[in-house]
Amino acid sequence: MAKYRKKPIVIEAFQMTLERRWDNSEWPTWLHQAWNRSPGENAIWVDPDVPSIRLAEGLEAPADLLCGTLEGAHRITWDDWIIQGIKGEIYPCKPDIFEATYEPVPMRVEDVPEEIVEIDEDGTVHPQPKGERWRKQKLRE
Repeated sequence: MAKYRKKPIVIEAFQMTLERRWDNSEWPTWLHQAWNRSPGENAIWVDPDVPSIRLAEGLEAPADLLCGTLEGAHRITWDDWIIQGIKGEIYPCKPDIFEATYEPVPMRVEDVPEEIVEIDEDGTVHPQPKGERWRKQKLRE
């Protein structure tokens, strides 16, 4: 029987936690776009068949999310990774599968907008902290 290895491709992924469900300030653009689509392929929406959770006194909201994939709707549970594939498709991935399949890609200086980065002497890239301004520093050779 022939064996195959997955090609080394780079994807974008976002880990959905309960906190990030309610605070979407860290969501990538492609996830915001998926949220704003009608339910279906490449969309994310609230599962209408799941009861709401209590957020605060007198405040309840539906919590569970669904992700429309090429194979149909899949439930997103907390700590699942939502992946944007090489053709822009989105799909959820369980944390253990994600950990076994993917590894972080080092950030390149040229991929970071100039106005939101600080670079240490060792070349470590630090995104701009909220509410502060950093300027790009030249790498030391």
